[in-house]
Formats: sequence, structure tokens, C-alpha cells
Amino acid sequence: MRWKKLEEIFELRNGYTPSKSKSEFWENGNIPWFKMEDIRKNGNILNNSLQKVSNKAIKNGNLFEENSIIISTSATIGEHALITVPYLANQRFTNLRVKEEFKNKIDIKFIYYYCYLLDEWCKNNTTKSNFSSVDMKGFRAFTIPLPPLSVQEYIVSILDKFDTLVNDLNTGLPKEIEQRQKQYEYYREKLLNFSK
Repeated sequence: MRWKKLEEIFELRNGYTPSKSKSEFWENGNIPWFKMEDIRKNGNILNNSLQKVSNKAIKNGNLFEENSIIISTSATIGEHALITVPYLANQRFTNLRVKEEFKNKIDIKFIYYYCYLLDEWCKNNTTKSNFSSVDMKGFRAFTIPLPPLSVQEYIVSILDKFDTLVNDLNTGLPKEIEQRQKQYEYYREKLLNFSK
């Protein structure tokens, strides 16, 4: 299995906050602009944001690419999300975009799950000044395993099932309750069925 540094696999870019004093950046916005509150309210796989910005707010005409990861590397440390649409994000996030040469070698959901380990690394490798920030030299050198794509996909399929079971209130928990209810009814009938 190969291990690669974060900076070998991803282009790293900092997010930014368009000037709040320029109303044209924020009025009639249609571009998702992600901040920590989006993760806290809507989870770790996001396709929409609580706030949007206009095209005028884009620096250098470039949005962050869909199917990229944002990870908080300052202030609140060690939170991440997979963003499935073109977007912008605030300056608390470092954006990880898969480099072209790795796009057919990586399942982005595998990286998304592996980022839970990166989150922990970030929390344990901070520098203090006015506010906490991640040691970015170490961050760029953080290594990620790259098993074959089929292995990544297999791992993702298992973790997706567990994620659904524990987090999807419409599927996971009710289905588990329903199965336990049937099991209960079965054993109740067996245990209370005495022959005359």
C-alpha cells in the first residue's frame, strides 16, 4: 500500500470571507459560502449553505471545485465536510481539491472518512497566538494511505452502512427498532405458548 502526503494528493487553498461592507457580494447570491455553522447544523456532507454570495465575491474568478473537502484549521480546529457542489468557504477552512493525477485513484468518500483521523491530528497539532491554528507544515506532510480503488470503495460501502444505521433517523434507527420488535414478538410467542 502506498502512503502519500496530503500536499501530494491535494491542492490546498485557504477560504476567505468577502467583505461584509460590500453589499454587492452578498445580495442575490447563488454561490454556496460555507462556514462552521453549516457543518454544525447540516452535517458533514453538504450541497447547500446557510449563506450565499454573488459572482462578484469570487476572487480570481475561481470557485472551489465540487467533491472537495473543507477542514477547519484555525479557531475551531478539526472539523471537516465533503462539499458536493462548486462553492466558497470562509477563512477558517483549508480546502482540499484532489489533483488531476489522483482523480482516478481516489474515492473521495474514502478520503472523507479518513479525515476523521486528520481531524484528531489537527486537534493535537496546533499553535497558539490570538487564536488556535493548525501546524500547516505538519498538515501538508500528514500521510494518507492509498489502497487500491476497489479496497477504498469496499471500506466506503461498509462505513456508509454504519453511518446510515447510526445517523439516519428515517432509515437506520427505525429499521433497527422494527427488527427488534419482530424479534421480541417472535420470542414472546415462543416463550408464552404453552401446550394444554
